[in-house]
Amino acid sequence: MEALNQSDLLNSLRAKTASHQLQVKNNFLNQNEEVLLRPSASGGWSIAQCLEHLNSYGNYYLPEIKSALDRPRNKSLTPFKSGWLGGYFTRMMESPLKKYKAFKNHLPAPQPDPAAVINEFIRQQEILLEHLYKADQEDLNVRLPISISKFIKLQIGDVFQFLIAHNERHINQAVKNL
Repeated sequence: MEALNQSDLLNSLRAKTASHQLQVKNNFLNQNEEVLLRPSASGGWSIAQCLEHLNSYGNYYLPEIKSALDRPRNKSLTPFKSGWLGGYFTRMMESPLKKYKAFKNHLPAPQPDPAAVINEFIRQQEILLEHLYKADQEDLNVRLPISISKFIKLQIGDVFQFLIAHNERHINQAVKNL
């Protein structure tokens, strides 16, 4: 993998995150509960379930990212190169045709509270944006354990890319439910 310009990468990720937050506000914030809880016509998750699933990832990764960004270290910025595993996970999320089963600890409740789920998603995107701005001056090669196995670690740059691609995947899924 070729080294990525950190500033360009973070700007792109910030723009996507802001877009996700705006999409959720515009499409779901004022929808009635019945629409938000209606399962997909194809038998998939409801809008609220899609967002609750994303919130479960945010609940894990946002504190991990904060902890990594807050750790004192030598601030020498090495160019960020996406790792093979991180790149693989991100590409998986970017493929709209392939379906994946959610891991047990990230399955949404059958009837989540839509208002609480939407507000939490919006709040988490604010935190993610803060982390993306703080990352401007940080080394994106620092490794974090992933949510499904503490033994597997991805670079924080890959975690950002995966998390945001994952958000996009499920926001698109939720929008299709309208």
